Amino acid sequence: MTRRGTLVVEQGEILMHEAHPGGQWVLRVQAPRIAARAEPGQFAHIRVDDCLPMRRPLSLMRAEPEGGWIEFLYKVVGEGTARLSRRRTGERLDIIAPIGRPFEPHLSRPRALLIGGGVGIPPMVFLADRLRREPAWRPLALLSSEVPFPFTARPSQILVAGMPEGVIAAMPLLEDWGVPSRLASLQGFPGCFEGYPTDLARHHLEALAPEARAEVEIFACGPHPMLEAVAALAREYDLPAQVALEEFMACGVGGCAGCVVEVATPAGPQMQRVCVDGPVFDARAVFPA
Repeated sequence: MTRRGTLVVEQGEILMHEAHPGGQWVLRVQAPRIAARAEPGQFAHIRVDDCLPMRRPLSLMRAEPEGGWIEFLYKVVGEGTARLSRRRTGERLDIIAPIGRPFEPHLSRPRALLIGGGVGIPPMVFLADRLRREPAWRPLALLSSEVPFPFTARPSQILVAGMPEGVIAAMPLLEDWGVPSRLASLQGFPGCFEGYPTDLARHHLEALAPEARAEVEIFACGPHPMLEAVAALAREYDLPAQVALEEFMACGVGGCAGCVVEVATPAGPQMQRVCVDGPVFDARAVFPA
């Protein structure tokens, strides 16, 4: 199911552009029409500079319809994002959004387990923001990074089943929302789980009673190996899982077919476009056993 009918082209004013360690930036843009339509898992295609005709895709981290703004977390990895990092408050960005298939949580499984790695953190923050607004949901976010997190972690005040001793670092924004979170890294950051987020997720799942585990649905975004591990974890515990794929997207609207992946369907394997047929897919469809 594509969502071209929701697309908006908007000239958004930069409200805030903050630098963080590891070449990371948080960008907030006034874009009320996009903010009113955006859903977790979708992304934007941004013209970063008039000198670069090719837009850059960025996952949406937040969308606030009442305030009319959208927010991104990105890392400088090439010329395009380097140019974007030089844009200043008050300037305008040409943005096409929201693009793609979003996450689709199912209330029959209210324990949403959100797993985000690196630049896969933003969709998890967006999803947590939406789920926290309905008391029926019980989200838990497990976030990982191999560069310093783009926020100052703080000890969590929210208990989480199965967390190893000393794993207390949390994302302050999620903590303020009442959404439990824990952080993982291989870099020895204080209070973080020393390992992969999927290993931390296994600790949590093992600690749940069978009836509670049956209420879990996994949502993930991050590097390809992490998403493969998420799919394997979902198979191991017989849990549904949705993954947002990270692929380079030239056009972002399904025209160039440069971001195709093989997806298992009832009719057999098919090549589908990440930008419009995704970026969210069933984990088993893109990572079959």
